[in-house]
Amino acid sequence: MKSAMMKRNVATTMKASGNVPKATFVRKVAQTAGIAASTLALTLSANAAEVKLGTDSGGLQFVPSSVTIKKGDSVTWKNNAGFPHNVVFDEDECPSGVDVDKLSNEDYLNAPGETVTRTFNVAGEYNYYCEPHQGAGMAGKIIVQ
Repeated sequence: MKSAMMKRNVATTMKASGNVPKATFVRKVAQTAGIAASTLALTLSANAAEVKLGTDSGGLQFVPSSVTIKKGDSVTWKNNAGFPHNVVFDEDECPSGVDVDKLSNEDYLNAPGETVTRTFNVAGEYNYYCEPHQGAGMAGKIIVQ
């Protein structure tokens, strides 16, 4: 009987830290972990697609040339070959009301690895091109669902 009473006493007085009983501490840790996991899931729900500026062999193309994303997702363009490239959107090649000046990156990305990222919040098709290589057919499309 004395042994059972000691076990009960130990269990009810065990503290995780300060004056918080162990059961309360464990519950709070689980709640915090749940909140952290929810935040991570929300962060990961906005996806990013990557488009290479130039092929691995130096070709003047966006790779891939067409990307499908969801509203709120981002696209990152990455200079792949070191040629000067940019990303330009025209008003009549994007959904109505979209500010193409904010989407376009008319400054050149010169060095391999340089990037520019844009987020798309309006559904529709966005056609774009690389200004210095437009004549060579360097064009792409973003489809936002």
